[in-house]
Amino acid sequence: MLSQRLSNSSDESPQNDHADRSSHAVDASPQSTSGAPSPDTLSDPVLRATYDSILEVGVRRTTLADVSRRAGVSRMTVYRKYDDLQRLLSALLTVELAHLLDETITRNANRPTQREQLAHTASDTCAALAAHPIMQRVLAVDPEALLPLIVDRLGSTQVRALELMRESIIAGQSATGDGSVKSGDPDLMALTIVATAQSFVFSQRAIANADPLGHIYPELTAMVDGYLRPVSA
Repeated sequence: MLSQRLSNSSDESPQNDHADRSSHAVDASPQSTSGAPSPDTLSDPVLRATYDSILEVGVRRTTLADVSRRAGVSRMTVYRKYDDLQRLLSALLTVELAHLLDETITRNANRPTQREQLAHTASDTCAALAAHPIMQRVLAVDPEALLPLIVDRLGSTQVRALELMRESIIAGQSATGDGSVKSGDPDLMALTIVATAQSFVFSQRAIANADPLGHIYPELTAMVDGYLRPVSA
């Protein structure tokens, strides 16, 4: 659970056989959002101030005092609601991811099976989140702020993604849905997808150096689709 993808220049054109390699699951490249703050962020002065401060000075130099000044509210107003900067950053990322997920779910809702909807939603969300201005800024100057979410615990954004993946998997399994998803424990399957997909976000800067045009995201669609596909399909 954002703007233009980092693009180190490359003169190489896409491989002609790219579409053939993943055509069973991909009919279009994942799409990212415009990169503007979500409506919920724009409507909340504190979240908007946090968004602007992180883009301008990064996470480490953003303080609750600075956020309150930018938002035009008292420090105590911010402290009472968020306690500390980590909680505030988590709230901002949760709001932004929720908006991204809503957009990508809606965009892929008309795909014929739950498996295809889930696979494309996963890759679209990763592409959009990796390109989000906040995520790019944090990865560029304050990557350690994300370290707990990689090695220590699941954040609220990851938990929300897990819940949505689990619901989609259940809706695709033969016992409970359209039969496009293999049988298995939906909780473990959702965790497998989220744990794999999030590496495409957290490793975005390294990936962009090798793949500045973002061809890897259709490959992620194909990988998730293949993982979920029933053996007999």
